[in-house]
Amino acid sequence: MASIHPTALVDKKAQLADDVSVGPFSVLGPDVVLGPGCAVHNHVTITGATTLGRNVQVHSGAVLGGLPQDLKYRGGKTTLNVGDNTVIRECCTLNVGTELGGGQTLVGNNCLIMAYVHIAHDCRLRNNIVIANAAQLAGHIHVHDGARISGLAAIHHFVTIGTCAYVAGCAKLSMDVPPFTLAEGHPAKIKALNKEGMKRRGLSDEVMELIKTAYKRCFRDPETSRELALKALDEKGGHFPEVRLFIDFVRATDAGKFGRALEAEREVVPPSERDGSLNFKIGE
Repeated sequence: MASIHPTALVDKKAQLADDVSVGPFSVLGPDVVLGPGCAVHNHVTITGATTLGRNVQVHSGAVLGGLPQDLKYRGGKTTLNVGDNTVIRECCTLNVGTELGGGQTLVGNNCLIMAYVHIAHDCRLRNNIVIANAAQLAGHIHVHDGARISGLAAIHHFVTIGTCAYVAGCAKLSMDVPPFTLAEGHPAKIKALNKEGMKRRGLSDEVMELIKTAYKRCFRDPETSRELALKALDEKGGHFPEVRLFIDFVRATDAGKFGRALEAEREVVPPSERDGSLNFKIGE
């Protein structure tokens, strides 16, 4: 049977696995679902249609499943879903989605969300992501596997951050960040490759050299056509999955399939008809 502190307020309709623990003065609403091994510490509020996977840790003062801070929200029953083994530290706020944004906010498996982070409506965070203290993510942001966002970064809505990308501390980010690159500055620009991240991911020397060459030609050589650089990379190393990630991401950004170009699409294209590559299920 779940361990619930006497001072906690847990709605009778909430669904809690048998080994869940809920600390003092925490509040859980009727549409909350907590998977096995979840631990909710003291003074936590979990409301709305919020589902936590296995072994999720929610620390003091966090508020999960709050209403979207978006004037276009019309009161629909939208959701927040958090994957397995994710840690949400003190005073974080994660909102449910909106009707126009697809109806759900997603945080994947094995993520670390440090204190005072805000994750707004309709964000899509995949797996193994680290977001440092007080970073602020506006609505509709997509963050791919293994990305790192440093403290106090401010991320504009609709930005996409690629696999194993790195956003430096205090960055003001309003542009997409391709896989394996590093963005910093105010406003942020693509400054370098995330070499340490590539090493941690286990990329071979050959793949890292291919991405390095492509990065220089795409972002450091104003006289080289980006599409020609990507075509050359495709011919030489497109069979490597990591190289393919880089190529497809940059092309998608240039074609308006990622990033802030999606803001216009939100107004005219129903979520069910959008590019399926932008959607994923927990654990993918």
